[in-house]
Amino acid sequence: MKLFRHIISVVCVVAPFIANAGEQLTANAKCAANQPIAAELQLLQGTWEGVVVGDESHEKITITITGNSFHFHRDTNFWFETTITLPAGKDPKQFHATIKDCPTASSIGQVVGAIFKIEDGTLTLATIGDDAEETQKSFEAAGTRYELRKVQPQKKNAEPPKTK
Repeated sequence: MKLFRHIISVVCVVAPFIANAGEQLTANAKCAANQPIAAELQLLQGTWEGVVVGDESHEKITITITGNSFHFHRDTNFWFETTITLPAGKDPKQFHATIKDCPTASSIGQVVGAIFKIEDGTLTLATIGDDAEETQKSFEAAGTRYELRKVQPQKKNAEPPKTK
């Protein structure tokens, strides 16, 4: 009877580990599958400033990307808080931005697509149609195009101010 109790105890202790091992393998597989996207998203992180190509007013555009949060700002009437996803295997690279907040309530929930590239420190974004439309392969042929450069964060002075 004691042997039977020990076997039951061992089974009760080992069974959850076996069950979780399958979940862990699934999680690791998902993580490995998402690594290329994560690497692309990592390159986009930070604050970018630039303009709309061809816009004679030269209004400054600021984009801040933190994790998968994407904040676009031109002025008080034209800004968007979005969440972005990067579909795998797209050429050129794409992201889809789901609008979470903006000045126009009717736009909330809409998904905006864009193609992007980073070359020589410049992020080029161009708007694209939805998945039903054929995606532009050329940045020049795409809709609105932005060219932005990464803004280096201001370093805080670690030394206290000198007194006279």
